Amino acid sequence: MSNKVAFNENYPVITESEKLYERALPIMTPVTQTLAKGPGQYVKGVAPKYLKRGKGARVWDVDGNEYLDYNMGIGPLSLGYAYPRVDEAIIAQLKDGITFSMMHELEVELAELVHQVIPNAESIRISKTGADVTSAAVRVARAYTGRSKVLCCGYHGWHDWYIAVTSRNAGIPSEIKDLSATFDYNNIASVKDALDEDTACVILEPFVFEAPKDNFLQELKALCAANGTLLIFDEMWTGFRIAVGGAQEYFGVTPDLACYSKAFANGMPISLLTGRRDVMELFQEEVFFFTTFGGEALSLAAAIATIHEMMEKDVPGYLAEKGKRLKDGYNMLAVELGISGYTRCTGYDCRSLVSFDATAGNPLELKSYVQQEMIKRGILWSGFHNMSFSHTDTDVDYTLAAYREVLGLLKDAVSAGDVAARLKGTPVEAVFRKVSQFNMKPVVRS
Repeated sequence: MSNKVAFNENYPVITESEKLYERALPIMTPVTQTLAKGPGQYVKGVAPKYLKRGKGARVWDVDGNEYLDYNMGIGPLSLGYAYPRVDEAIIAQLKDGITFSMMHELEVELAELVHQVIPNAESIRISKTGADVTSAAVRVARAYTGRSKVLCCGYHGWHDWYIAVTSRNAGIPSEIKDLSATFDYNNIASVKDALDEDTACVILEPFVFEAPKDNFLQELKALCAANGTLLIFDEMWTGFRIAVGGAQEYFGVTPDLACYSKAFANGMPISLLTGRRDVMELFQEEVFFFTTFGGEALSLAAAIATIHEMMEKDVPGYLAEKGKRLKDGYNMLAVELGISGYTRCTGYDCRSLVSFDATAGNPLELKSYVQQEMIKRGILWSGFHNMSFSHTDTDVDYTLAAYREVLGLLKDAVSAGDVAARLKGTPVEAVFRKVSQFNMKPVVRS
């Protein structure tokens, strides 16, 4: 019998998942299209590898096991799976067509809506993925400033200018690597150390889990302006989630350019680049940024429906309320069980992260053990609380009850020193295995 969202006696049977995986191995390299969704991020032998359907905040794998999902498509499912208003908008547009031979009216309707809700949206470009628009932002910043270097902080996609600073940068010419550098979040001195007269732009996630301190974002904007450097917010995670207008609305800091993708179309593939009109004007003639599917109408319809729903029902407020209960509840349990010294939940209420300290053992093994036991209890868990409008108080109550049981098991395993021995499969892997290159400084040339 398939597992449910319940205190199941057994780990889920994942026979069909494993069969699909074996079929994929000889012909797909790697088998996943998104690292965060791949088998390396889940305990092998315990977690399912393939999902079949979703509804609300729940998903079912190909073996029929049901899970309460806190990954939510790795972010885009801000309202929930198969959300009626969005699906109805997609179905209605599907009857009229998907992609056309000329521009579609929904492009204008979405642009007007975005112009209304995002503070810096004097001008808007529409594309398909986050990497599309972050790379377009970097390109137009270089064109506008006549400079070459990029400073970044956070995760910004798979293109050369960003991946050059990570450990997975094979295939990127050294000349390109020399043009990218990083700085430390909340450390304005690290920005000053890296900023020079050839810095075209500073791009960062306005926050990931750590909150800005000492007016960091305001200081960063002033520093960029004084240096003639454009400030770009990568709002893939913050946009439409912390506030409908994103982090720039929430913190009152308006960047020169901003990029969006996750959250505002409830799972449909679409992205936005918004910014100053004088900068964006370069896309008219000088800077090339076009794609066949930029005006794909199903995603446009989904985005319009999602944004209206967010505005009308104060979805960011709902995410914060439910997320706060979950985050605070986890931390209270950790204190109650006497394990707050090595595990905690941090971040903003709409999206928080459970972390583990090396003082109690290998953090990846600790995470894997908690994941293994949460999956047994019908919760698809990878350390994140990506809240959606479909998560209910009942869901949060059940999750905290599961945490109480699982964290008790973790405490016992840490005390016994046998966390690894209790794992039923291979532990989860790190995405980027080396971070020593972060906080690089620009190359000094003679």
